[in-house]
Amino acid sequence: MDYEANDDTTQGEGLGGDYSPGRLLDTLAAKLNARNDAALARAIEVAPAIVSKIRHGRLPVGASILLRMHEASGIDIRELRDLMGDRRGRHRMSPTEFRPREGQAAQPFQAQQAANPSSES
Repeated sequence: MDYEANDDTTQGEGLGGDYSPGRLLDTLAAKLNARNDAALARAIEVAPAIVSKIRHGRLPVGASILLRMHEASGIDIRELRDLMGDRRGRHRMSPTEFRPREGQAAQPFQAQQAANPSSES
């Protein structure tokens, strides 16, 4: 599959705010001179199935993949996120994440380790 000649692999319309991992992968492949997804996977050192799942929307582009893409291509992380349509300025955690359960006081990490010594690896 030749990426420069194949525009139907991208999702979304134009360069708007639509989430489009295909546009990100196509741009990255062109920058790295990868002629297909298998060559792109080798360039960013992931399994070809990962690239396929990202292209078809079955796997989100996570931080570790973005870092691999940045390291292989030299493209800034912000630009990579823009290419796929991620326009968020910050990533926010859910308001319920990392909060103590109701009726349970927050404990410092050391106190949790002392109370639960068997959980150490």
